[in-house]
Amino acid sequence: MHHLTKKNKPFLFPQTNSTVLPDPSNFFSPNLLSTPLPTNSFFQNFVLKNGDQPEYIHPYLIKSSNSSLSVSYPSRFFNSKVISQVFNPDFTITSSTKCSNEKHIISSYNDLSVTLYIPSSNLRFFLVRGSPFLTFSVTQSTPLSITSIHAILSFTSNDSLTKHTFQFNNGQVWILYASSSIRLSHGISEIVSEAFNGIIRIALLPDSDSKTEAILDKFSSCYPVSGNAVFGKPFCVGYKWEKKGSGDLLLLANPLHLQLLCDIIDCDVTVLTGFKYKSIDGDLVGIVGHSWFLKTDPVSVTWHSSNGVTKEYHKEIVSALLKDVEDLDSSATTTTTTSYFYGKLIARAARLALIAEEVFLFDMIPKVKIKKFLKETIEPWLDGTFNGNGFLYDHKWGGIVTKQGCADSNDYIGTEFYNAQLNQLGYFLYGIAVLVKLDPDWGRKYKSQTYSLMEDFMNLSTCSNPNYTRLRCFDLYKLHSWAGGLTEFADGRYQKGTSEGINAYYSATLIGLAYGDANVVATGSTLTAFEIKAAQMWWHVKKGGNMYEDEFTEANRMIGLAWSNKRDMELWFGYLGARQCLLGIQVLPLVPISEVLFSDVDYVKDLVEWALPSLERDGVGEGWKGFLYALQGIYDKEGALEKVRKLSGFDNGNSFSNLLWWIHSRG
Repeated sequence: MHHLTKKNKPFLFPQTNSTVLPDPSNFFSPNLLSTPLPTNSFFQNFVLKNGDQPEYIHPYLIKSSNSSLSVSYPSRFFNSKVISQVFNPDFTITSSTKCSNEKHIISSYNDLSVTLYIPSSNLRFFLVRGSPFLTFSVTQSTPLSITSIHAILSFTSNDSLTKHTFQFNNGQVWILYASSSIRLSHGISEIVSEAFNGIIRIALLPDSDSKTEAILDKFSSCYPVSGNAVFGKPFCVGYKWEKKGSGDLLLLANPLHLQLLCDIIDCDVTVLTGFKYKSIDGDLVGIVGHSWFLKTDPVSVTWHSSNGVTKEYHKEIVSALLKDVEDLDSSATTTTTTSYFYGKLIARAARLALIAEEVFLFDMIPKVKIKKFLKETIEPWLDGTFNGNGFLYDHKWGGIVTKQGCADSNDYIGTEFYNAQLNQLGYFLYGIAVLVKLDPDWGRKYKSQTYSLMEDFMNLSTCSNPNYTRLRCFDLYKLHSWAGGLTEFADGRYQKGTSEGINAYYSATLIGLAYGDANVVATGSTLTAFEIKAAQMWWHVKKGGNMYEDEFTEANRMIGLAWSNKRDMELWFGYLGARQCLLGIQVLPLVPISEVLFSDVDYVKDLVEWALPSLERDGVGEGWKGFLYALQGIYDKEGALEKVRKLSGFDNGNSFSNLLWWIHSRG
């Protein structure tokens, strides 16, 4: 997308030297420090603070601690409100010689892998997502130590000393494969080796079926060292791994991969349906093949609803529109300086212009007022004149932050640590896209700033824009985005509002439409489509579903916070069990793409019926009610309309006009 020419140098917002933002640590190898660094990645904990919080590299939790690395095949804790993967160091690997207190180094990383090097122990770990084997290279002749919190009940070796099997007293059986003979001895809970140089792979035996062990044996000699995602055709992504050794490559697919996996001539893969590992994301199933091809249903990104609004409903919407437009006041907006809430107000106003188009309101006054409002509220953020906040470029990590975020580390929805990057930038881009549509001359003037905002999170290649990391928030193994940024969390990254993530890629796609940029449209709509599929897979809890435990599934219809290692019904705000919030935060903002996200009418009905009783509690906000009634409008237009017309207030990114448009444009 957006290819550079000498005349088209990428725009940079003014630089910040924030003391709030952490410095990129010495965990990155020196050759990586000159490039934009990931700020929402699957291995982020490895480069934050002491680098010693675990990360989930499916199917194992991996924890690095100075000179050693610990591995856990996580157990699960669950009740009706939370599901959590529990880290217990099943074994810890290090050199058995005395090590200095050196830290690990990230020597390289890719879309699907990270290489973690421990110089003091001569160990280089190829942490490839979805590998049933922990693979590492012992870079020079070194004696090894493998310790466990469990007692070793049995230990056997083959004649060539290249395969060793050990069972712990917790029932786990692990198999160690070596590229050449390695002599091991063991005590109660420690295995030690003579000096060794070469490749070692360790895998959990997930069940007692002899076929499972035979599969691990068969594929133990081919190992991946890195993995990349390749975007070619729209709504498709290919996975390609760099492999070494001999034979075919065995990896694990999550349930979304299995849903999207295509059989095509160029990507010869075999699904091993009986070969499974447990995961918080559903069973991980064996796939044989060095490249995969994933294809999702196409999503048509449009400015307006797919059905349109029939003429009989125009009068009510026009009446609401005229009032909402009349109430627009850019001076009132400046009372909000937080980028997230400010962005919501911009997007709310932009919606009014598109609703006016849908009901053929050609009266110039509303559009002129909306255009004036959008210019007055957006321009100060793009030209650096907004008082109290504005966009800045952080050269330490390579990305867009805000003045307020750089000054205040308590700006919890802002960009101080690259948290919730999609949420706020998506709203700004929505407003900008509509303004470019209304005023192409304005769009030409601010195109470089607009592309800078978009490429902060939708940059496919540092060759096209060297200022930003590749796909800042999007997880190319899980196929959805993360928030959390540069904050260390024991449960990894999290995502609060899938719908706001979807809105960011949707809004970027609208930018592509507004500028006639086919590359941006293709990239944005593809990421939008994957994000929707992932939300439906992991956040939408369906009656009778088998993704999560029965106790949890029976009690819930929507996830609150999804973490790498946890599913939580408690939000950052509201009270525990506030179902109107749990629903609303996964619906807002209400835009045309919401139709695709909530296309399963039976599920929507169950979701609304699950959340409706929560509205009987005193003090429930009118804004939250609006999103619940909006979903009700998918299957019960009259009932929803009656409730919407009685609302006395709306979410700050929503309006009476928008709710009427939504309900009247249902099928």
